[in-house]
Amino acid sequence: MSLTEKSAYIKGLADGLEFDKETKEGKIIAALLNLVDEMANEIAGIQQDIEEIDEDLNYLNEYVEELDDDLQDVEDYLDEECECDCDDEEYDEEWEECDGDCTACDGCDCDDDDYCEIVCPSCGETVCFDSELDPENLLCPACGEKFGCIIEEDDYQSLSED
Repeated sequence: MSLTEKSAYIKGLADGLEFDKETKEGKIIAALLNLVDEMANEIAGIQQDIEEIDEDLNYLNEYVEELDDDLQDVEDYLDEECECDCDDEEYDEEWEECDGDCTACDGCDCDDDDYCEIVCPSCGETVCFDSELDPENLLCPACGEKFGCIIEEDDYQSLSED
């Protein structure tokens, strides 16, 4: 039984006794019954507010856990990601062994003729691109910006011959 139900029950008992509300004692009992009724209603309202806050808090906790999981996924991805987009097996092995502290990640020393080293005009990172890609339509793996670059004619011809 809730507090409001108990308050209504006591008030009903008092009404059933048909006590005189005009006597000194009757006035005190009537005032106390009204006070108990008001307090029961206030407490019921506070309990309802607390239940709503608990629901909101549970929702927020679940949301924070989802954000934390998503952030962990991003951190894991960034830990594995490198500024260089080389497909060189030696580079990949070096990257896995050093956990991102290798010299290959400091601008990538791609000596292989299959790759071109280019500085992204948007973020300034030095990245490697496969020489078969169109140099006028590149996507920076570091910042995601599209850009094009001009390759000297001799370099372009040597890339085309390979």
